[in-house]
Amino acid sequence: MAWCPVNVQRRIKGEEDAVTTAPIAAAPPERVIVNTVSGERIVIRTSGTETGGQLLIFDLFLPPTAHVPARHAHPTQTEQFTVLAGQMRFVLGRQSMLAVPGDTVLVRPSTPHWFENAGPGTAHARVEVRPALRMEELLAASAALAVPGRLFGGRLPRLSDLALLLQEFQGEVAIPHLPAVLARAMIAPLDWIGRHRASRVAP
Repeated sequence: MAWCPVNVQRRIKGEEDAVTTAPIAAAPPERVIVNTVSGERIVIRTSGTETGGQLLIFDLFLPPTAHVPARHAHPTQTEQFTVLAGQMRFVLGRQSMLAVPGDTVLVRPSTPHWFENAGPGTAHARVEVRPALRMEELLAASAALAVPGRLFGGRLPRLSDLALLLQEFQGEVAIPHLPAVLARAMIAPLDWIGRHRASRVAP
């Protein structure tokens, strides 16, 4: 998989920013997604449904030490992070960088990436995903896996559950540096186990 360079934009000191200065309205409860494993709190601002599938916009809040659960890539989507408060560390491809308020980090399709809160306070970023595809559903499904009864004291999902997630959202997320054919071969048996378990507990 080719590594894509990272685009970082830094605003000129004192430059006005309508995004950072505009008040953020409270979102309805159904548009808030909380992942208790990663610590991510996501507030959907503009859904893919509202933009004809072209764009998803959400606010990402990361408390201290919080981070995205795993290194991953989006096969066809571009993800743009604009840091509004705090500090975020990004690892994109082979590059590691620290982003502060006013910085915009562009993650191109198929670029392996990972990010975390790198400061003492809550980090806040505005995230734009193009095209939206089913990213909002993926975020909600990932958060739903962080429930009691999973492995390691309820903090990690079962491998079969992860396989179901990767199979369902293969257009939105992929395992970095793993060919699609090999990924499908590895996921298939775990996916079967997950679906078999789900069918046994279904009412």
